[in-house]
Amino acid sequence: MLLLLVSVVAALALAAPAPRTQKKRMQVNQAPNVVLVASDSFDGRLTFQPGSQVVKLPFINFMRAHGTTFLNAYTNSPICCPSRAAMWSGLFTHLTESWNNFKGLDPNYTTWMDIMEKHGYQTQKFGKVDYTSGHHSTSNRVEAWTRDVAFLLRQEGRPIINLIPDKNRRRVMTKDWQNTDKAIEWLRQVNYTKPFVLYLGLNLPHPYPSPSSGENFGSSTFHTSLYWLEKVAYDAIKIPKWLTLSQMHPVDYYSSYTKNCTGKFTENEIKNIRAFYYAMCAETDAMLGEIILALHKLDLLQKTIVIYTSDHGEMAMEHRQFYKMSMYEASVHVPLLMMGPGIKANLQVPSVVSLVDIYPTMLDIAGIALPPNLSGYSLLTLLSNASANEQAFKFHRPPWILSEFHGCNANASTYMLRTGQWKYIAYSDGASVQPQLFDLSLDPDELTNIATEFPEITYSLDQKLRSIVNYPKVSASVHQYNKEQFIMWKQSVGQNYSNVIAHLRWHQDWQRDPRKYENAIQHWLTAHSSPLASSPPQSTSGSQPTLPQSTSGSQPTLPQSTSG
Repeated sequence: MLLLLVSVVAALALAAPAPRTQKKRMQVNQAPNVVLVASDSFDGRLTFQPGSQVVKLPFINFMRAHGTTFLNAYTNSPICCPSRAAMWSGLFTHLTESWNNFKGLDPNYTTWMDIMEKHGYQTQKFGKVDYTSGHHSTSNRVEAWTRDVAFLLRQEGRPIINLIPDKNRRRVMTKDWQNTDKAIEWLRQVNYTKPFVLYLGLNLPHPYPSPSSGENFGSSTFHTSLYWLEKVAYDAIKIPKWLTLSQMHPVDYYSSYTKNCTGKFTENEIKNIRAFYYAMCAETDAMLGEIILALHKLDLLQKTIVIYTSDHGEMAMEHRQFYKMSMYEASVHVPLLMMGPGIKANLQVPSVVSLVDIYPTMLDIAGIALPPNLSGYSLLTLLSNASANEQAFKFHRPPWILSEFHGCNANASTYMLRTGQWKYIAYSDGASVQPQLFDLSLDPDELTNIATEFPEITYSLDQKLRSIVNYPKVSASVHQYNKEQFIMWKQSVGQNYSNVIAHLRWHQDWQRDPRKYENAIQHWLTAHSSPLASSPPQSTSGSQPTLPQSTSGSQPTLPQSTSG
């Protein structure tokens, strides 16, 4: 009864805007406001059935009920900076040449937000943006040599969990909450007589750094409180199936090794890692919720298009990996939800879309003409009735998406074409590494590579991929870029080179035989081989491992704040 009373009081409080804001809202915006919340590492499959059953995400569910969910939304590159470069530029990765987490867009690149500002929108960004060059560690710039040598190096700490002592703590990821608070305060102060576009970038549910592994390793700690863990349906957590190490595709084996995942994991370990990840997703949902609640309190929710997405997903121990950097669904399938004026409620769109579509969608919302040669297409054409939907898709939007990866933890440039039931993955020059083909309608876990069983389909999809991007040429360009960057960096550190190189991402392995690694790098720099991914040595160990949207102008019932 007490909970019901609290809910009613909260709803009444939300229904009435604060008196001090009423004067500022005397003039109604002609163009809709836009708020884009982009998290990091959020598995898009959690935003619809059956994935949504494993964790409580009330505000994502609210957006589903009162807006549109894209069931097949993908990143254009499953790593932070290249993905965000695609989202902010509207261009594929081979066009932005954002090859890794070091190489992004130029600082003066014209983004969709810049164009909206020129057309009268008030604009603001808070939190993680991460689409320009130079914001990540040196390792991201110079790690490519590790792919082309005859040995393997660990580049990540083993994935672990960490439960904070304060079981009731809600604001675990403090920096994200601070940026959320800043965004809300900006919403309170903005001039409501002009349209605005607000971006909030969250780091969650990206894993946290693991201090015990050293400052130059990646982030391998899944960190949360009991408060968020209680949002997870532990019994519903699926233990992913794994191939044996000897059955793995060579690039997958390389990724698993460099991510420190080829050792033994108990089912309990795997389940806990996944549970903690889902709990981090629940905290992410709460931050999204605070933005939605703030818009509601300010009487802006029905005047604002809200978009939620992520730069990529999280493997969370699927395919014996964590992190991203893979073309499997857990890594490349992202959330994409929209709600607001003109957005159809409770609509699920099955068409394949990707993050390059954000750029033209933003301009389309604002009524701004699109620049030529964008890789993406406006999502608004998919939000109308079914027949218009089909026509727009048939005559304008291609029935495929492209994703690329050229960064760390994979020993070959990787290209993924997703169309219909098929996912086709090609590597490097298209000849030196076997491709992968999955029928997602029959094999949603992507455990059976059928490329050799269906050569005609494999050939057809490869030809389609080559018509979109000359991927052997791109792979060669990336290979050359990596060498040039390494030489430039080596010259910049001068006599301190040996000390610096010894303490980068691979530092724990490096200490065993520094001379061996320095010689391998020198050989790599002077070799003129094409970018091939050699099969790594195989391990001898085992491999076990809620109301319909109102049309009367009244506000819908919202979940309560959980920010604490």
